[in-house]
Amino acid sequence: MKDTTTGTPLPTGIEEAADHILLHIDGRQTLSAETVAVVAAACDQAEDQGGRAKLIVQVFGAPGRPRARGLTVSLVNKWEQVLRRVERLPAATIAVATGDCGGLALDAFLVVDYRIMTRSARLLVPVEDGATWPGMALFRLAKHGANAAVIRRAVLFGTPVEAADGLALNLVDEVVDDPAEAVAVAVERSGVVAGTELAIRRQLLLDAPTTSFEEALGVHLAACDRALRRAAAAGGRS
Repeated sequence: MKDTTTGTPLPTGIEEAADHILLHIDGRQTLSAETVAVVAAACDQAEDQGGRAKLIVQVFGAPGRPRARGLTVSLVNKWEQVLRRVERLPAATIAVATGDCGGLALDAFLVVDYRIMTRSARLLVPVEDGATWPGMALFRLAKHGANAAVIRRAVLFGTPVEAADGLALNLVDEVVDDPAEAVAVAVERSGVVAGTELAIRRQLLLDAPTTSFEEALGVHLAACDRALRRAAAAGGRS
């Protein structure tokens, strides 16, 4: 994880190792079909490995020029769909934010399971033509605390979210000086659950705030039934 400690701007791209897939997202870049393809390729790799390799996302950079010019709703939709795919991967996902993170970097940071920021990192909702970008990052920020003053200022006015505020709002899991060490610990912690079972637990967690008890019961019972069947099958093999 040498790259995350330096915070050196790297182009959006993928690196792969035995135990993880490292995805770099540069928020200074304008959304393109190539960016969508890179993230989709990372998802392919994670799915092909059945959750054995963690997806680690290094995010950095914020737009320094207008990002909307040249974009189409179709391309934005493809980006949002590939981010949703990250959100549903059968693998643990971890992000490390260094420096100012906005645009694509903010989008990617908000869809992972475990979020780490360095103390100097900030999350920024890009402002263009007198308004913040209305992508799904606003939706995810709002789910974490629509009534929190910090989130309101970020969504409405583009005010940066400092690392300490992100931690206080549970928007991030850790604020650290050494992200490499934090990632290593997070990877170790996430090693117990993987594959489809991780994806199921994550979905149950994501659905809980907007689902009634009656609606959730059947889904949770189905998950319990699946767990009991797996336990019985494992017992039969022992």
